[in-house]
Amino acid sequence: MLAPLLILAPLLVLLLLAAAWDLASYTIPNFIPAVLFAGFLVFAAMTGYTAAAFGWHLLASAIGLAAGFALFALGYIGGGDAKLFACIAAWFGLHDLLQYVLVASLFGGALTVFLLAGRRWPLPAPLAGQAWIARLHEPRAGIPYGVALSAGAIAVLPYTELFRSVTG
Repeated sequence: MLAPLLILAPLLVLLLLAAAWDLASYTIPNFIPAVLFAGFLVFAAMTGYTAAAFGWHLLASAIGLAAGFALFALGYIGGGDAKLFACIAAWFGLHDLLQYVLVASLFGGALTVFLLAGRRWPLPAPLAGQAWIARLHEPRAGIPYGVALSAGAIAVLPYTELFRSVTG
């Protein structure tokens, strides 16, 4: 039981890293989704996923990748967000995917409202000196959706089949 719990800690660290990176630079480097997906593969092997369960998780990831890249092609999210979404979907599988999508969407909406509202006010001088904050404050800047995707995953994780399988 300790080994599966140990792999959830890096999952959380990677989600926080993706959020912080996206917040600071509007990018999510490829190594983060790659390590997230590799971590899922290791987790599935360590916990003895059946071939059927593994297949359902891969299907969730494929659906996530297709949906993510459709949103990317339409210009709604970045490519890093699409890859991050697909890798998180692999972890949650079809069973918890809808719950995750709803919660991440709520976080995304809240983040969007917060940033759009904040951009209407001038930045205080100490904050304006921080390049990443100034970039977030630019009126034509996008929304770092990786923050919402990561926050949604962290919020949903304790209520997932994945978490229950590890904690008993």
